[in-house]
Amino acid sequence: MATVKLTADKFKSEIFDYTVEKEWNFKGEVPAIIDFYADWCGPCKMVAPIMEELSDDYKDKLIIYKVDTEEEMELSGIFGIRSIPSILFIPVEGRPMMQAGALSKAALKSIIDKELVKN
Repeated sequence: MATVKLTADKFKSEIFDYTVEKEWNFKGEVPAIIDFYADWCGPCKMVAPIMEELSDDYKDKLIIYKVDTEEEMELSGIFGIRSIPSILFIPVEGRPMMQAGALSKAALKSIIDKELVKN
């Protein structure tokens, strides 16, 4: 399963409708990761293939979305994205966690295993 491009409308329908709800209420049935990136960003280009690998490694256990900060300024603004890549980890229950910067595959797997797909 490949990463999924995320728009503001898709975010509101599949993840959380911030125009209606005030308290975080994740709509998904499996955990999610949102990778905020831009095409011109060098570190983002390093993270992109890792995200694709992780989407295969954790197929059916989580969904990895990608948000182009140049196209989706509304979403970037909602989350206060100031540096990219920024990665939002969304557990099924609980609050999402934001991590700025390019993370290694090992670091990403560690966060996924500890926070998102706990056995």
